[in-house]
Amino acid sequence: MNTEELYQQRLSRYVAAMRNEKPDCIPIRPFVAEFTAKYAGYTCQEVVHDYTKAFDAAVKCAKDFDWDAVVPNMVYVWTGLVQAIGLKYYGIPGVGIPYDVGFNYIEPSEEEAFMKADEYDELIKDPTGFLYNIWLPRVSTEVRKIGEPVTYRNNLSFVKGAMAMLSYFNAFGPQVERLRRECGTVSAISGIFKAPFDIIADKLRGYIGLTMDMHTQPEKVLKACEALMPHLCHIGLSTADPDKLVPIGFWMHRGCVPLIKPSQFESHYWPTLKPIIEEFWKNGHQTLFYAEGKWAAHLERFAELPERSIVFHVDRDNVFEVRKKLGNKFCISGGIPNVLLSYGKPEEVKEFCKRVIDEVAVDGGYIMDAGAIMQNDVNIENLKAMTEFTRQYGVYSSPSYNSDIIPPSELPSSITERRQLDGLPKNIETRIKPGICFPFGEKAKELPEITGNVELVRKVWEDIESMANMYIWQILLSF
Repeated sequence: MNTEELYQQRLSRYVAAMRNEKPDCIPIRPFVAEFTAKYAGYTCQEVVHDYTKAFDAAVKCAKDFDWDAVVPNMVYVWTGLVQAIGLKYYGIPGVGIPYDVGFNYIEPSEEEAFMKADEYDELIKDPTGFLYNIWLPRVSTEVRKIGEPVTYRNNLSFVKGAMAMLSYFNAFGPQVERLRRECGTVSAISGIFKAPFDIIADKLRGYIGLTMDMHTQPEKVLKACEALMPHLCHIGLSTADPDKLVPIGFWMHRGCVPLIKPSQFESHYWPTLKPIIEEFWKNGHQTLFYAEGKWAAHLERFAELPERSIVFHVDRDNVFEVRKKLGNKFCISGGIPNVLLSYGKPEEVKEFCKRVIDEVAVDGGYIMDAGAIMQNDVNIENLKAMTEFTRQYGVYSSPSYNSDIIPPSELPSSITERRQLDGLPKNIETRIKPGICFPFGEKAKELPEITGNVELVRKVWEDIESMANMYIWQILLSF
């Protein structure tokens, strides 16, 4: 079998599982990050500083292991981009921290939070403007806030940052094709999304600040989440797979127990998340709920979503209980404990995988993976054991899937359901529409009279605007 035939077989298998059907065998889709460096003989410093080495490491793993899908580079934060922008919130391997540990996220103290408690109105009024004018100068060592003298380094940071992002993002297309051509391996996800509440907790107010705000000004927090909704939805859709085969990656952080109370999930987290997921599905895109931590308290809410609209990834929850509550509607992935893969023995790994295959994957709709992203503590022999055992034992004697590669959203029952969704509320006020920084209507007032095709002038302006918009939102979401 050549690599293209292998690719088509693996893609069919992966998509069938995400449709919650029974393929020929269980697809294996490990989210391997610094593990790839360890396996390929690189240090953490090498793969985070030189993304070509991170790409090479991912390809080597895809070639040597019998995996159906991988992320082209799970060591996603490239320090060339981080340092070009001057982002303060990363600990970089070899720069202030040991060279052979993964990059660290450094959350500031409550006093140094990147957004202050009295700044919600500014965020609500214009989220993109807030990010450029207030947030970016605080998170960057290079960017100056409005009113401060503009410096040489300030000007350079925008050129360097934009060119670095362009270079990095443009390298992913060839990497996806390389995985397909050299390894017959599918690129596992496409697109980036985080919940509005998580964004405020992660990158704006910080966890402590948001916790206090939920006691002192919960109405402002809710309005801010609502203001972020259309912008985060726009980024998710703009970066999604145009073929609608692989899901949008949704990294779930601080909406789980014990980080927030169930009442706060009900009042803030879920009402500003569910409509976006439904909007994604309305547009034909599944969402991978990468549920970091424990989310069992909210499984009943997730079950409200349309059938097949999500893939639910299990980290620290009990994968067997998750299967009972969600498995009739959604594909399940993960659930193999990272601690077992790091410190257990190969036979223990096989034993746990057998139970998962017997109880979770028995009727299909399951993707084999660890609970969390795998770093360089994962034992190579244990990951081989997980892979080899799944290939040998996880074979279905009577597949129930259509071998045609039909996106989950294009199944007849899904099409009918999607047409009935409301999706993102139409009454959310946005002074400046998502995807734009400076509206053409305001720019046109500064220009001489426009003759001929006004819409052509508008389109070119807004196309360039979309790049500036993508730049700041990708810094917020991805880096």
